[in-house]
Amino acid sequence: MRSPRPVGNLPGEVTSFVGRRREVAQAVRLLRRARLLTLTGVAGVGKTRLALRVAVRTREAFPDGVWLVELAALTDEKLLAPTVADALGIHHQQGQRSTTQTLADYLADKRLLLVLDNCEHLLDPCAVLTSRLLRATTGVRILATSRQALGTAGEHLLEVPPLPVPDLGQPVIPRALTRGEAVRLFAERAALARPGFAVDAGNRATVVRICHRLDGIPLAIELAALRVRAMPVAEILIGLDDYLGFLSTGSRVAVPRAQTLRAAIDWSFALCSSLEQQLWARASVFAGGFDLDAAEVVCGGMGIACEDVFDLVAGLVDKSVLTVVPDETDVRARYRMLEAIRQHGQERLASSGHLMVVRARHRDHYRQLVMGAEREWLGPNELVWFARLRREHPNVRAALEFCLTEPGQARAGLEITAALWHYWIRSGSHTEGRYWLDRALELDPQPSPHRAMALKASSWLALLQADMATARSQLEQAQGVAHQVRDEPTLAYTTLGFGVVAFFENDVHRAVPLLEDALARHQALDDPDGVWLALFYLTLTSVALGNPGRAIAFSEECLALCDSRGASSSRNYALWELGLARWLSGDRQEASTLIRDGIPAALRIGDRWVVAHYLETLAWIAGTDGQHTRAARLLGAAHTTWRSMGAPPSGPRYLASVHNRCEQQALSALGDERFAAAFQHGTRFTLDQAIGYALDQTSELTTQSGPHRQPPTHGPA
Repeated sequence: MRSPRPVGNLPGEVTSFVGRRREVAQAVRLLRRARLLTLTGVAGVGKTRLALRVAVRTREAFPDGVWLVELAALTDEKLLAPTVADALGIHHQQGQRSTTQTLADYLADKRLLLVLDNCEHLLDPCAVLTSRLLRATTGVRILATSRQALGTAGEHLLEVPPLPVPDLGQPVIPRALTRGEAVRLFAERAALARPGFAVDAGNRATVVRICHRLDGIPLAIELAALRVRAMPVAEILIGLDDYLGFLSTGSRVAVPRAQTLRAAIDWSFALCSSLEQQLWARASVFAGGFDLDAAEVVCGGMGIACEDVFDLVAGLVDKSVLTVVPDETDVRARYRMLEAIRQHGQERLASSGHLMVVRARHRDHYRQLVMGAEREWLGPNELVWFARLRREHPNVRAALEFCLTEPGQARAGLEITAALWHYWIRSGSHTEGRYWLDRALELDPQPSPHRAMALKASSWLALLQADMATARSQLEQAQGVAHQVRDEPTLAYTTLGFGVVAFFENDVHRAVPLLEDALARHQALDDPDGVWLALFYLTLTSVALGNPGRAIAFSEECLALCDSRGASSSRNYALWELGLARWLSGDRQEASTLIRDGIPAALRIGDRWVVAHYLETLAWIAGTDGQHTRAARLLGAAHTTWRSMGAPPSGPRYLASVHNRCEQQALSALGDERFAAAFQHGTRFTLDQAIGYALDQTSELTTQSGPHRQPPTHGPA
């Protein structure tokens, strides 16, 4: 026998429903106990498709049917109740009773699900109607979709997020990729547009970037996928630089404001108050998110009172223009615009006449952030400031781009880039740091303290990337400018830099007096940061000279300085050096303990530079203990980490000799084939996997054999 036809008016699905397994399950679960469930989310995120899928999944629970009421095209709130009645097939006769009362009477004994789609432009009338119907019935449930909550009693909310997008920072794994919902949606819709299209090894990375660029918004992904009829995916990616314009064609049968992404966002804009629209436009200058303090500083004024900013931000959150994103500290809320919404805001800001003023405020706010962070290095708050800089990195980039593209702003860019030099180093962003510094130095060639500092900063980044010629040239320029402007701190740093150059070039005996001179200069200037750096390299020169006693003394002094100032991030480096010095003295157990104790803190703050040092040194310790497979894997993991920062594959020059010796020992013990296999195994580790392996000492202890070796009498040169 044929099963009875479902009661209701749900349309059939024309295209496949991709993903959303978790959201469907959540909605079904909520509908079991909630009489009013509203799916909220940004324009184009797929609220309607999700609601229809949930309705299909639950219709067996509603013997009187599941009924869809499409409200997108409705503009007159007086027609709301008649539209619902019409969807249910109720013919209301004009008379004493209102249409709402007719609906209530009709639904009184019914068990059905009412799907009210696109309520955002009729919030108040929808809230009134749903409240009336739910009070008048016991078996009716309502599933609504809206960019904003209806705000009625008993309403349950489920925010519909964008589809998951593969992380651009992770390796692209084919099988994991094909399971990714955003990429799968692109692939399926592209195959409809151009039969035979498939995501393969040749286009996989580009498709991931397209989905990432579109923030996982289904409507945007579907519109982009249509473009494969006319162009390859690489050209689609390029076209997304202006994707509101690029994705300008869509379904001809949809309601006009749902036909294209631009139309959908225009509709969201129209639903905002005038002040909300202004805040939307101004907040578009933020990149990667912002907090309330930043919004007040950057967006307040010019018609928006600072005390009103919070309410306006809350209104934009309610309307799904802004999304609240988790903050690592959970201390303050953080807000973000999806890229399509941000582009729309930027267009509005450009036409408002306030673009330059708002961008300058944005630049000034993040300049203050950077300068504050610089003052806090080697202090108790350096971890907090490092985390803030990492979180605000996209905004700092946007501020720098403003400085280096707008006439007359280059000096501020020079100041910001120079002040970021600690961050560039500790975040492993050496190449990016040099990129910004080079641009700023070229645009502002006049002698100034900021130019001297920027040359010093750029020279250090060049040093750490083994670009010795550039490092030496920039140190000489920095020294010359510092003499001109009488900048004693920069002169002390250039002396220190020349000592490091000599050290990196294996002239340790020339390096030591320069470093000692720099130490004295920084001590005289009461510059703890410079003192710390001089002690750091004096420890390394002592290791290079095979003097463990002197190395231990310098590293302990460096560690004591960090402890006295509560500098937990800088302490990681001093701890690494003390571990290195202990290893040189033959105390392998203490060395391993020191290194392993430092790893969690370094990983927690994302300091890849010191993490790479830890991995490298644990490889040396493993080799000394005869654990050559472990040593080879850790060398491979360190190799990947060094390369990700633009450093030489064997690490900075001061590690080269011990690195090479460890590698040769492992090669001799394992043979070419086994060494290569173990090394390649390590290179495939993610950073988290590498750390997990480094902290697990048990894996090779029972499988490795071979004599314990003493550490080399000469350390890194």
